[in-house]
Amino acid sequence: MVRRKAREIALQVLFQKDLRECSLGEVLRYTELPEEWDEETRAFFFQLVRGVDRNIDFIDAVLAKTVEKWSLSRMMNVDRNILRMATFEIMFMPDIPVGVAINEAVELGKKYGSEESGKFINGVLAKLVKKIECKEITVEESSK
Repeated sequence: MVRRKAREIALQVLFQKDLRECSLGEVLRYTELPEEWDEETRAFFFQLVRGVDRNIDFIDAVLAKTVEKWSLSRMMNVDRNILRMATFEIMFMPDIPVGVAINEAVELGKKYGSEESGKFINGVLAKLVKKIECKEITVEESSK
């Protein structure tokens, strides 16, 4: 449950950054993390937000390939940022099982998105995983 809360706050940070079109540092300056978080939870939170921020162009390109006829700019801001976080977890955090990353993203969508967000997020991430398994999308692309 602690990681779920870390994901929720990470989503809030990424949402604000996206909405305000400002730097991650600017948003983090005004973000208070729960005092009860241990170092592992704090590290997980920062790995998520900094990882998404550093790899945003690659992540958005991967999502664009995955959703194909649907532009990222047309997505709800909350759905877009949940997908960004989950894509980062799936592609860059091998210690997190893919099923866990998808389930957590779907739950965030149900809680913070629209009535259809959970299904939409699940569908996009299932398609992403299939493309990764078929080697249509690889992490190595991020180094190009």
